[in-house]
Formats: sequence, C-alpha cells, structure tokens
Amino acid sequence: MTRIIMVGYNGRMGRVIGDIVKNDPEVEIVAGVDLFEGPADFAKYTSIGDVKEAADVIIDFSSPKTLKGLLDFAIAKSMPIVLCTTGFSEEELASIKAASEKVAILRSANMSLGINTVAKLIQEAAKILANEGYDIEIVERHHNQKKDAPSGTALLLADAINTQMDGKYEYVYDRSARRETRPANEIGISAVRGGTIVGDHEVIFAGLDEVIEIKHSAYSRSVFAKGAVNAAKFLAGKPAGMYNMGNVVGIE
Repeated sequence: MTRIIMVGYNGRMGRVIGDIVKNDPEVEIVAGVDLFEGPADFAKYTSIGDVKEAADVIIDFSSPKTLKGLLDFAIAKSMPIVLCTTGFSEEELASIKAASEKVAILRSANMSLGINTVAKLIQEAAKILANEGYDIEIVERHHNQKKDAPSGTALLLADAINTQMDGKYEYVYDRSARRETRPANEIGISAVRGGTIVGDHEVIFAGLDEVIEIKHSAYSRSVFAKGAVNAAKFLAGKPAGMYNMGNVVGIE
C-alpha cells in the first residue's frame, strides 16, 4: 500500500485524484493539504508543515507559492514528491533541483502516458525533419481559467525537440513586433485560451509542400490524475534524484 499526502486535495485535479485513489487498492490518501477546506475522508490541513500522518510520497497539484514549505517538509521527512504544479520561476526550478539531491522528486509538466509518448515521437520526427529544413510550431489550447501561458506541456514538447537537436532552437511566443521572414532556428509556441478545453497540444512540422502534425487531446483530467497516481507508486522508496514520467512509463 502506497500512502499519499495530497497537496491541493480540494482543487480540480486533487478531487479527481481522490476519486481514482478510492478505486485503487494499492494506494491510499492519508492526509490532504489545501488553503481552502473541502470534504474529504482523510485528515485535512491548511499547511503541509502541520501534517502528522506517516506517508510514503507526496503528490502536489497546488501552486508555486507552496513550493518552499513543500520542499522543506519533504527533505525533513525524507519523503519523495510527485511535483505536478507548473509555472515555476527559474529560481524555483533551481531550488527543486537542489532539493532533488536530498530527496526523490518526479517533476513533469504533464502526467499523461499519451503526452509522454508524443514527446518521444516528436524527438524521432525531429531527427529526420528538422535536418531537412522543416519549420516547427507548437499550438496549445486550454480552458479560460488557466493562468500560465504557454502551458508547461508545450514547453515540455519544445524541450524534447531541442534536447534532441542539441539546443539549436530559440522559442518564440509573439511575432507581432517583428517584420521579417521566419528564421530557421526557432520553435514558435502559441497559446489559445477559451471555454472548458481540458488540453490540446499540436506539434507542426511544416516543410516544402507538405505538413506533418502530431496532436494530443485530453478529454478529461482523469488522464493526468491516473498518471500522477502511477508516478506516486513508482517514486515511493526511490533514492534521491530527479525523475520524470518517461521513467515511469519506460520510454527513456
């Protein structure tokens, strides 16, 4: 049995994870942390520092604002973290990396099996198409309540390509002030916000007289929640270090 502390249990993703855990005999939420209290059948806290229950792993779907307390608690308890929150600053990312030297941290901008498979596919495509002069664009679409743009997943996909291509690309988010043709060494990343779109990501390879598109659409948050639960099972008991969903699903 993997015992979980759920940070952000009363948020959208936290509630979906709670429902999945109820139907999975291999996991249990023993405590939840959220600034806004909601119904739950486990111990509830507004600060992770107050949690008293023993646990094997933390799942975090909250906000970058809680990061310092989360890392301090995890290090003090030698407890792994599945870090699903996005929108971190460079300074915060550095603190996560430093903490991973003391505790296991799995960080991913997207927890779904599908997206992580797409990341692998586009790496393979880039090896062929980028070297043949194909332009690369990423378009992401999300609901109108999402605060960060571009999405962490769009950056995950761009980074997958750029890592494969030895960092040759610059990311461009806005061309409105430019009056020039498109340089070859850029990846354009566009964000759409509207309605209740759960999450669409499209990677476009545009060449001479042909276009190849690789797209992933999420129709509910359960795909991310299931991935987070699987990640928690994987990470429990792991030694200190940085992990990602590729490690969980075996595509790295």
